[in-house]
Amino acid sequence: MARPRGRPPGQLSKSAKSTPVKRKSEASSDVTTRQSKRVKTISTPPSTATKPRSRTTPKKSQFFEKDSASSEAESEIAKEESGYEDEDASASAVSSPPSSEDEDEGGTEYDSEDERPKRGRQTKAKGGPGVMARIVEKGKELWRAGVKTGLAPGEQVFIKLPKAREPGKIPYQDDTIHPNTILFLGDLKQNNDREWLKVHDADFRQSEKDFDSFVEKLTENLMEKDGTIPELPPKDLKFRIYRDVRFSKDPTPYKVCSYPPYTHFSAAWSRTGRKGPYAAYYVQIAPGRSFVGGGLWQPDSAPLALLRQEVDQKSHKIKKVLVEPRLRKEFFNGIPKDEKKAVKAFASHNKENALKSKPTGYTVDNPNIELLKLRNYTIGRKLKDEEVLGPKGLGRITDLLGILTPFVTFLNSVVMPDGESSDDEEAQDQVDDQDDEAHDEEA
Repeated sequence: MARPRGRPPGQLSKSAKSTPVKRKSEASSDVTTRQSKRVKTISTPPSTATKPRSRTTPKKSQFFEKDSASSEAESEIAKEESGYEDEDASASAVSSPPSSEDEDEGGTEYDSEDERPKRGRQTKAKGGPGVMARIVEKGKELWRAGVKTGLAPGEQVFIKLPKAREPGKIPYQDDTIHPNTILFLGDLKQNNDREWLKVHDADFRQSEKDFDSFVEKLTENLMEKDGTIPELPPKDLKFRIYRDVRFSKDPTPYKVCSYPPYTHFSAAWSRTGRKGPYAAYYVQIAPGRSFVGGGLWQPDSAPLALLRQEVDQKSHKIKKVLVEPRLRKEFFNGIPKDEKKAVKAFASHNKENALKSKPTGYTVDNPNIELLKLRNYTIGRKLKDEEVLGPKGLGRITDLLGILTPFVTFLNSVVMPDGESSDDEEAQDQVDDQDDEAHDEEA
């Protein structure tokens, strides 16, 4: 039987045996060659191949160790593909500090300083680290909501809240108004918004505490002048500085008075504190606009009717109060003892809300028509800052309030009588009339 031509059974050709191994080795060598060429091409650009390296021994991270060839290739490829290579250099605020100042990511070497990625510089300004050294116009401060900072991704702004003003050479005392309180109210007038007060909360708390302690001392002194004034805490005497803007077109959050507008601290003392139907004493602290006064401001219709009835029937009572010497000197610019001039000065103090014509139930030719037209019964005067500040401020304000005590007592006896019998009142009126006639005869 003839054997067919070809290879013996179970025997492969030489080329067939070496083909898989040869292909594997060839593929491996091709990949290695391409990778080495790519690394060589990237790590050694033709334009910088001849330049001397400025840094031959890079400082590597103590936490990461990578192959120099692969790390160089990966960092260079990442730098070429990234679009945020130079973002830190254009930032205007402080960036988060790197883990190591002089180390490069993965120990990558650079042939020149131009190829090294730029880092954001830390900017320090007055007021502490992390505060931007920039002068901005009003309304664009960084602490305001909605203000753009121009920060790149990953950057932060650190704003140091202002501290309260230093007391300087004048210490804070319970019986005085500190000059810093006046300065704060002046600043609040220029920055009448909630965001500003929130940032300057330290100044507000310090000024409020200063005014509270002054109110407590003034309460003690006033109780000696008027026995009907009770001892109440400052919270029952002070008026709040906030406005109710719920139904107002004016969004100004803090109270302002008169023109030009100004902000202030204020308090009132009556038999029931700052509220109630009684006539009260009033004190206001503001830069150049401090004020001391007393009386009834815009009373309800019932007490107002009682006052007009008293003026119409017994006008001599209020006129006797108005011509008191110290009252004329301090509140009526030192006018002479003349009832007509005293009534005119008193009406001038309350002309703001006075009626233009006669009130209902009275005639135009009533001898007391100027008093009957009034809807406010108050007396007051402005104070200079020098009269309020310093150790003499408390005594000065106490004396002025003491001068107003007969006027406040008269108003309360009309609108809220203590239950004294009418016979006793008539008898007292007759005694007063006799004293007035005797005084006129002596004059």
